[in-house]
Amino acid sequence: MIKGLAITPPVLGRISIGKVVERNGKRLPEKDDQFTITSQVQTREGWLVHPFDEGLRKAQGGKIRSIPIRLLFNDPDLNFRAEYSLFDRDTGRPMCVGNGESCKRYTESGIQTLPCPSPEACPLARGMACKPYGRLNVAIGDDDPLGTFIFRTTGYNSIRTLAARMHYLQAISGNRLACLPLELRIRGKSTRQSMGTPIFYVDIAIREGISMEESLQQAKALDEQRLNAGFNQDALDASARLGLSNGAFEDNEEEGGGIVEEFFPVPEQAQAAEQRPHAA
Repeated sequence: MIKGLAITPPVLGRISIGKVVERNGKRLPEKDDQFTITSQVQTREGWLVHPFDEGLRKAQGGKIRSIPIRLLFNDPDLNFRAEYSLFDRDTGRPMCVGNGESCKRYTESGIQTLPCPSPEACPLARGMACKPYGRLNVAIGDDDPLGTFIFRTTGYNSIRTLAARMHYLQAISGNRLACLPLELRIRGKSTRQSMGTPIFYVDIAIREGISMEESLQQAKALDEQRLNAGFNQDALDASARLGLSNGAFEDNEEEGGGIVEEFFPVPEQAQAAEQRPHAA
């Protein structure tokens, strides 16, 4: 294994609740009130839509508000990784990731481990340069049991809700998170800060039409079926944990430019995006 390279779950496509659009010669992030599922191929017109998108859109009357999924791992922190993150806005290179206590940061002396005071107290974070940034990997369909679609977010509501739900579901299922029939859902709310503008965020829940008791029974049965077939979930989790820890930064410059454009815009671009319904 190449040292310094984070080995992340294989990605087949993307899940988003927004896109980057061009207005008055500037490319600005624009949020949405629905999911879009795309491939990993991007053209001048945007990301190419994945076939899963068309099927779900037809079934839900034109707007995708929920996506049936499964998770790859029993450990919530392997499915959903969230840190305070800072990127170089010019190159897209990740510069610093931290958890509020310590961080890994590129310096003139190389990558160093330093205290992380959180964005509010860090001089490098001025101008919304550093934000909470989460990546969720989920499986859609049964064609590739180890292939995933990635959902990225810098929204507090999505990050807190996804993290809480997965830890709770792991607990009540007896550490069978990867066997539960789940779905991603779009939820909306308003706050005083949003001044009446809808805020949309992502939640994770038991699939619609399945009770909690039924989902736990299904998870137990699937877990036993996998064990009898020789499927080693503990080894899969351990392998993923080792791969993610192999590098200081999960993202790279190749993807960083698009990530910065969509999730870490300069303050005036972020302000323009806030004038439209947004995700959090």
